[in-house]
Amino acid sequence: MSGHSKWSTIKRKKGAIDAVRGQVFTKLAREIQVAARNGADQNSNFALRLAVEKARAENMPKDNIERAIRRGAGLEKDAAEIESITYEGYAPHGVAMIVECLSDNRNRTISEVRRVFTRGNGNIGEPGSVAWQFTEKGYISFSLVDEEGERRAIDPDQIFMLALEHGAEDVVISDEAVEVYTERTNFAQVSQAIKEAGYTPDSAELIMQPNMTIALDAEQATDVLDLVEGLEGLDDVTKVSHNLELTDELVAQFA
Repeated sequence: MSGHSKWSTIKRKKGAIDAVRGQVFTKLAREIQVAARNGADQNSNFALRLAVEKARAENMPKDNIERAIRRGAGLEKDAAEIESITYEGYAPHGVAMIVECLSDNRNRTISEVRRVFTRGNGNIGEPGSVAWQFTEKGYISFSLVDEEGERRAIDPDQIFMLALEHGAEDVVISDEAVEVYTERTNFAQVSQAIKEAGYTPDSAELIMQPNMTIALDAEQATDVLDLVEGLEGLDDVTKVSHNLELTDELVAQFA
């Protein structure tokens, strides 16, 4: 599996989502609210449809989802103005990081992000300082086994063919997952084609894929992952991307 999928596995095994369910709902509501600025119709607003599907996958209450859509679409007067903010920086041992946030208070967000970087022996850089080390991609993943270790009714070969026929850039099949990568411009059509074939992905999102990864020993890598976890624990942070190479051994140890 890719580093992106492996980090998702780590978080699931650690029970992070269940432990901070309220915080997860807050983050999801902000994503929905921002996406809904471009329209409240999920059929014509692909970003909103993805945000809503992500929220439903986390069992977010329907009322919360609908309220976030109304706020984003400007249908509720008390809606706070949410803005998208991206920070770049370095974790310990030279690992590049991109931190994506949704916030209603820019000063609070930068203060919290800087504090976590400092405590984790990292530092925030200038805009553009590390972004050149990443490429934005569409990412769609399917787990081939359930939580009990049983094989799921998913045909990797069919997903492979569907994805390539509709413009996917690459499809990676392992014993545990099928991962589809697309250019940003092809992401919507590939995702829709797979969904129409009856497959519901575990993840469908835009990611910052590192152009090259950095391999560290277990102790150094743990320093980096502790920083990643600290950043992801902030209310305003929605996504953290990095170029650390995640090995199977590291995933097993950190989980």
